Amino acid sequence: MSEAGKQQDNEFAIQTRGLLKQFASVRAINNLSIALPREGITSIVGPNGSGKSTLINLLSGTLPIDEGLVIIEGMSLRAILPYDSPNHGITRTFQEVRLFDQMTVLDNLLVILTKREVFGSLFEPPRASYRNRARQLLDSVGLWDKRQDMAANLSYGQRKLLEVSRALAMDVQIYLFDEPFAGLFPAMLERVKGLLEGLRRERKTIIFIEHNMDLIRQLSDYTFVLDSGELLAEGEVQEVLAKPEVIEAYLGT
Repeated sequence: MSEAGKQQDNEFAIQTRGLLKQFASVRAINNLSIALPREGITSIVGPNGSGKSTLINLLSGTLPIDEGLVIIEGMSLRAILPYDSPNHGITRTFQEVRLFDQMTVLDNLLVILTKREVFGSLFEPPRASYRNRARQLLDSVGLWDKRQDMAANLSYGQRKLLEVSRALAMDVQIYLFDEPFAGLFPAMLERVKGLLEGLRRERKTIIFIEHNMDLIRQLSDYTFVLDSGELLAEGEVQEVLAKPEVIEAYLGT
């Protein structure tokens, strides 16, 4: 690759080339080639069934790729196993919250912060540092007072907040959020907004799926619009959302 090509690639955290994912006769993602900015908040929007969650699943390695490439920080995703993605700077949340339900709220974070199942105690810093970091994260989502509750007993909104805090505990470069605001009360929503804005200030890569147009406008530095698994439009959010084809496809008007 030329030096100019390398410099151009360094502007992007994730690139896809001819990406294809098919379920039976339906192409959920169809020959998609996009480049997602290295820094800032990028939204992926589109009508229901447009392929948004499938794309996140492909970018995170949760689903296998049928054809094409996903390149993350210069490495093909085919070389990264899903459980190993945090070691390559990637983490994600899910539309359907995934927690350790039979563990406490606090332990849901400690198991990530200590990486105890992976590295063992030889490589662990002092235990107090884990608890301090866990407290910071749980305070940031308003769940410190719930730290001894079982995760299974949390409300839906609290479970979403805990999953977001678990993603932050990974301390990676690339964060993929699949509808992180869905089902949140206004106060909870503001907390998550603040956390995403904090990641932006840290110059992280934040990619999120969302349906709420106000949130998309407030948070997005850049946006991609999908329709039937294909790229309909991309660019700065206000410009993209004003395009007639986007209004027709996404808003149904």
